Amino acid sequence: MPMSRRALLGTAAATALPILPARAQKPTLKIGVLTDLSGPYKDVAGPGAIESTRQAAEDSGLKAKGIEVEILGADHQNKADVGASVARQWFDRDGVDVILEGTNSGEALAVASVAREKNKVFLNSGAATSDLTGTQCNANTIHWVYDTYMLAHSTGGAMVKAGGDSWFFIVADYAFGHALERDTTEFVQQAGGKVLGAVRYPFPSTTDFSSFLLQAQSSGAKVLGLASTGTDGINLIKQAHEFGIPMRIAGLLVFLTDVHSIGLEVAQGLALTASYYWDLNPGTRRFADKFTKRQPGRRPTMVQAGVYSSGLHYLKVAAEMGVAQAKADGAATVARMKATPTDDDCFGRGSIRIDGRKLCPSYLFEVKKPSESRGPWDYYKLLATTPADQAFRPLAAGGCPLVKG
Repeated sequence: MPMSRRALLGTAAATALPILPARAQKPTLKIGVLTDLSGPYKDVAGPGAIESTRQAAEDSGLKAKGIEVEILGADHQNKADVGASVARQWFDRDGVDVILEGTNSGEALAVASVAREKNKVFLNSGAATSDLTGTQCNANTIHWVYDTYMLAHSTGGAMVKAGGDSWFFIVADYAFGHALERDTTEFVQQAGGKVLGAVRYPFPSTTDFSSFLLQAQSSGAKVLGLASTGTDGINLIKQAHEFGIPMRIAGLLVFLTDVHSIGLEVAQGLALTASYYWDLNPGTRRFADKFTKRQPGRRPTMVQAGVYSSGLHYLKVAAEMGVAQAKADGAATVARMKATPTDDDCFGRGSIRIDGRKLCPSYLFEVKKPSESRGPWDYYKLLATTPADQAFRPLAAGGCPLVKG
């Protein structure tokens, strides 16, 4: 009986294409770096944060264990709705397991909420609001590096002790600026100082700060507290210098890249707080040297160091748990991260509290005079160190619902 054309083709296909066993896929962890790639925090985090994540993946040793690490990057544009939208897309469509960085406090709070809803992991290094481990803490978020309480405690307290007992604030009008003004005001008043006024400016659309600086000067306050950072902080310090504002400036969140942009001639004598500085010890220098190979001519900020540290800790813990289990339950992964001591070149040995606060020492620095600097990026001299168990808000004082009793 002659075969039909369809039957003949079917037989040929069956003969030509034998069934082969499917190639086993390697277990893969997906990291999303949600950062500022085009705005005022680009140098603070930005592409350097993505490179820090790549370095963490290499240093984790997971490739040798047969585990792949895939890294995605996106710009949150300093908008909470954009950050939340990217987070949802990454978690729902792209299979991202953990989001690193954050930068903007409003955006970070929004992403933390999405991570909780989707039971994924959010490790913040750039946003400063202490509310992330306070009233808005959750079981899926860890806050690395610094927060508004730590910055206010270190810089604000030191300025009052040094005689700066009257303050005026210029505040970025969003969650970060509000939280930093609130926390610093508390420390100034506790130390016996007074806040004589404050003005809030539109963020991130303001570039001319002359009217705000004149208001600060007319207040008669001794200290000008800058509850801003990034490009805004740079512009404020430069314009205050140009206008001859006779107040002592407290840069409540100043980064190494800010000082580099401002220059030592203008920035010298500025007091600031940081939790990482590239030339602090052999470990910090090791990481900085690796970073500079990826970002020639630059040294890492504490945000970029925090991205490395948090990403490295996550990858090590996820590998110990098993990739499938870590991917399936973000809250369980975060709980395991809290139970596992941290250890890396950037921050040394440390721990993570139940409220999600990564503990590390804070360092009060003073910006060097030009004559004291040995060259580019040699900008800080250490004034004081606050131990890790004292640098951050007491556990019981934050209002985090994860803290019982």
